[in-house]
Formats: sequence, structure tokens, C-alpha cells
Amino acid sequence: MMCMRDVATTLVLAVLPVTAAACGTADAESLRNSSSQEAAMNAPGSMAGRSTVYAPNGMVATSQPMASSVALGVLRDGGNAFDAAIAASSVLSLVEPHMTGLGGDLFALFWSAEEGRLVGLDATGRAGTHMTPERIRADGYDRVPGSGPGAVTVPGAIAGWGALNEKYGSRPLAELVAPAIALAEEGFPVTPIIAGQWRGQLGKLQADPGAAATYLIDGERAPEAGEWFRNPDFARSLRTIAAEGPAAMYGGELGTRVAEGLAELGGYLTPADMAAMEVRWVEPLSMDYKGWTIWELPPAGQGVAALQMMGMLEPFDLAGMGHNSPEYLHHLIEAKKVAFADLARHVGDADHMEIDPKQLLDPDYLASRRALINPAVAAERVEPGEFATATETIYLSVADRYGNMVSFIHSIYGSFGSGVVVPGTGFVLQNRGAGFTLEDGHPNQVAPGKRPFHTLIPGFVTRDGEPLMAFGVMGGSMQPQGHTQVVLNMIEFGMDPQQAIDAARFRHMGGLRVAVERLTDGLEAGMSALGHELVDWEGASFGGGQLVMKLERGWAGASDPRKDGLAIGH
Repeated sequence: MMCMRDVATTLVLAVLPVTAAACGTADAESLRNSSSQEAAMNAPGSMAGRSTVYAPNGMVATSQPMASSVALGVLRDGGNAFDAAIAASSVLSLVEPHMTGLGGDLFALFWSAEEGRLVGLDATGRAGTHMTPERIRADGYDRVPGSGPGAVTVPGAIAGWGALNEKYGSRPLAELVAPAIALAEEGFPVTPIIAGQWRGQLGKLQADPGAAATYLIDGERAPEAGEWFRNPDFARSLRTIAAEGPAAMYGGELGTRVAEGLAELGGYLTPADMAAMEVRWVEPLSMDYKGWTIWELPPAGQGVAALQMMGMLEPFDLAGMGHNSPEYLHHLIEAKKVAFADLARHVGDADHMEIDPKQLLDPDYLASRRALINPAVAAERVEPGEFATATETIYLSVADRYGNMVSFIHSIYGSFGSGVVVPGTGFVLQNRGAGFTLEDGHPNQVAPGKRPFHTLIPGFVTRDGEPLMAFGVMGGSMQPQGHTQVVLNMIEFGMDPQQAIDAARFRHMGGLRVAVERLTDGLEAGMSALGHELVDWEGASFGGGQLVMKLERGWAGASDPRKDGLAIGH
């Protein structure tokens, strides 16, 4: 039976799921080639109702149908995956304003078919000239502000769009953002999930006049589900970027307006800080796991934690434990604790770290860290090794007929970021400064010109040196946990892409506290016996994932039912 998502479009050519083995290690070729009609609802812990989407030429998976539709149009018109990712990102910046926007940062991890290699892009901004520990303390804070003007660092997303467009794009930037401009001017109906999340930030938006004028109806309330919303200021800002390119934000009038507006509110950025924005092309980090190679971007992001988890877990018989059994979840949770202890101590701006990130992935080091996992007792606290953050984000995956695959993540950090909108710009600014610490001597201590610790991590998988999968899971500290769970669902338990996205997840909250999605009585008893403190899972966020997978011929795609997302191909 077709799900409602598939009925809504005639562009999806098939909706039958790939075979999912009941247990055991999955073979990538069987995942590519299978045509079993086993329903996705039979997967362990499945949310059901969706099936893996197949298409011969290209695939898009984003967290919002309007963005997926625009990106698909780009692909159908001959544009490539990089073009489609930028187009989707611009639409998401408008329709999911609490998650992402022109005032945020982005990362991308992608396979360039022309170059035959995996490439990493870090488009994150730095701390402003006046963002010093002394100034922050003098302003009355005992930690870097979590919101407001003092939390804003240089937004790098527009520079990221420009870098991707210039080096890999095939269409003018103005053409790619035109649909978002039209939607902002003409308006769009707000979806129920987004309306509820928007409403939950009412107080934050009311606290800033620019935010209230931009995002609240009559400056008083959030839009209701189905209600149309327009943002003409966003359209004007994006039109300026379309005409002038990224220079509009970095050295141009728009960026100057942002910096000066923040300064009036007590922020730490200057126009010169905006003008100095530069992206970084980076070498991805990897970890082999049973024939699959999982790739993440290097710090200042937290991708190394996902790789550490995979490296620590590989020797265990996870499939034999049973999917989402107490024993299985216990091992993943304890591995997460160990990895995050290292993350908190050692990771920050790569230019200021005391160690090479590859040291965290050394097999001998991982063996020593693996030894800390007690199979019978949950650890309340794990110390970082010695050497010889809740967030709002969008994630999308795109693949094209030319063989390019893009794993793309774009965020303003907290819900509605800093909560600050410079009047007339139409977009909220991120609060990435909250990722810094004031702790003296820490590699992530705040300083002018420094990049903060980042939660954003696009993921990628290769097999035998060939691209296999672009994937990601949104949600702050949930991201490494989500990456690990989705990949293990496929490798260890043979799930197809949609089943792997659907399956119930855990989220370790800190200490002994953990939330397990769709928790059953038997599972609760087993987890409690191991020392875990189960919290109300219905109040927790388990992120939202998107996934595009290369088949022997064509593509498979999956989108998370925890969001409004849509996987669609042509």
C-alpha cells in the first residue's frame, strides 16, 4: 500500500522497501539490489507508514516537502546535487526559521563525481573582535551567553553557499534562491509540526523587537498550522544576496547592517569581522566498520565522537544481543559516554586543539577506552582519556544523475538561534557563541577570531572506496548518537534505509539519565537493572534524519517521520 507521502506525488517511481534481514550483518550489495516487498512496519521498533523511495536518476531527502520539491525541480532541469542542496537550503531557511537561516552556519560532506573523491566543507564563522573572556565577564556573565546579541558569531552559511556554487555548481546562485524569494514574498502555509515548535518559542521571540516584528503575527503570536506566513524582509535580503553574491554579507551593506545592529544591542561583532569570513575545505576523518567506511568532518564539530563510538563497538557481537535489547542499548550508551568525555575535554577549533584529532581514533587508544565499558553496570561519569549541547538544525541529502552525492547540514544552533533579528533583515542570527567555554586554558575557551565547538555533523559512507550513502541525523548531542544507531541498524540488522531511519532510538541525556523512544515495560526493567535512569521519552527529542543511498542502478532515499520531511526522486 502506498503511504500518503507517495500518493501526493507521481514523481516517485517506486516505494517498495529494500529487503531487511531479521538479524546478522548486512551486505551492502544486498541492500542495493534487493526487491523484497517486506513491509517497513516489520522492522524492529519501526514507526511504520513510510517505505524506502527509489528513483533512477536523482534523489532528494529534506525535512520539508517544499524544499524537497524545489530541489527536485533543480535536478529535473539538469542541475547537479550541489545546485539542488543550495536551493533546498534557501527554502528551509524560510519555512523552518526556528531551525536554520541566513544567519547560521553550514557544513557539507560530499562525493565529487568529477574528482572521484570525498570532500569536506566547513562554513562556520569566528568569534567577533570584542568576544573576549574579559569583556564577557565585564558584561556580567559567568559563562558565554546562550542567547541574545552576545551569543552571535559570524554567520558562515552564505559563504558556504557561495563556495559550493563557485567550485561545484552548474547554475547561477540567483537562479537557485529564486524559489525561496518567491515563497517569502507570496507566503506559504505553515505545517503542524513547525507551527507547534514555533509557538513554543513565543517568549524568546517577544523579547526582541526585530524578532517579534519578523516572526510573530501582529507581533503577538506564532502562526497556526495551515496559516499563511510571509517574510518580505527575508525576500529583500535574499534578493540582495542573489544580486551581489556572498559579498553582500561579507563586506557589503547587508553584513555591515547586521554587525552594527548587533553592536547597538551589546553584541561583539564588527563589520570587519563579517568581511573576514572564509570557508575551509577540510579532509574528512573516517572509521572502518565491517567493510563499511564511515566518514565525518574534523573538529570543531563533534563527528569524531560518532567515529569513536563505531570504533569502540565493532568487536562486540551487537547483532547477537538483539536490536534495541537492554544489553545492546547499554553498550551503545556506555560508548557514547566515553566518546563524549573526550569530546568535552579535547575538541574545539582545530587550530587551537592540543592534540591531533586522529589520535582520538587510534586503535590502541580506542581499545583502552573500550575497556571502560562495563557490560553489567552503567557509568555515571567517565573521565576523558590521556594521550601518549539542545540545538535546532536542518539536514538534507541529495544525489544526481552525474554521480554526485551531498550530505549537507545548516543550522542556527538553538531554536530561533540567538533570538535576535536586526530590524529589516528578515532573519534571525545564530547563537553559536554558546558553544564556547570561559574555562582558562581549555582548547575551546572563547577568544576573538576563534571558531566555537560545533554540533553540526553531516555523515557519509563509502564501501571499497566508492560512494554508498549520504546521511545525517539532526539534534545537537543527538547527532553522533543518531549517526551510530542509523548505521548500525543497516550493518548489523539488515534494515533498509527507511527502516533504519524509522527504528526507535535512545538519547543519553547525561549521567545515568537516558530516554528510549517507544519504551516498553520489559525494556524499562532491563535498562533499570543495568543502572540506567529512564526519563520520559515523550518529552525528549530524537532528532530527524535524511538518507540517500546509491544502488547498483539508481538511488534509494529515506526521510524521518519525526519531521515533515520528504524523500523524492526522478
